[in-house]
Amino acid sequence: MLMREPFRTTRRVAWHDTDAAGIAHFTAFLRYMEDAEHELLRHVGLSVLARDDEGPITWPRVAVRCDFTASVTFEDVLDIEVRVARIGEKSVTYRFQFAHDGRPIAHGVITAVCCRLDPQNKTPQSIAIPEWIAAQLRQAVCDVGA
Repeated sequence: MLMREPFRTTRRVAWHDTDAAGIAHFTAFLRYMEDAEHELLRHVGLSVLARDDEGPITWPRVAVRCDFTASVTFEDVLDIEVRVARIGEKSVTYRFQFAHDGRPIAHGVITAVCCRLDPQNKTPQSIAIPEWIAAQLRQAVCDVGA
């Protein structure tokens, strides 16, 4: 199933997200992207920390990028669009668009790798995305050209 529309959510810029000039700090956008990703996963019935018969599965980030075109300040409400842009054998790539009052603010990308956590030493080992997870993720695939 191909989503015709991206997943949408909102986020209000909190005081602790701003710098001394009262502008949302660039690092806040990384948290906003991660929070929006988690909301998308919950929307399709998944979590950033899953479990199957073999143990816990999680998604460490291997690449993160955010480009800015305008600034926002305390109390501004951001509209965030999230798209699953690509599902690979072991990784998933998300694309994010940020806007405020219809004005583009930033766009970003996160690539995360599917990993199994070893319960003994918590070391993540990359694995092929289990089909039951891939099937849920496919519900959120969008035409990235849209």
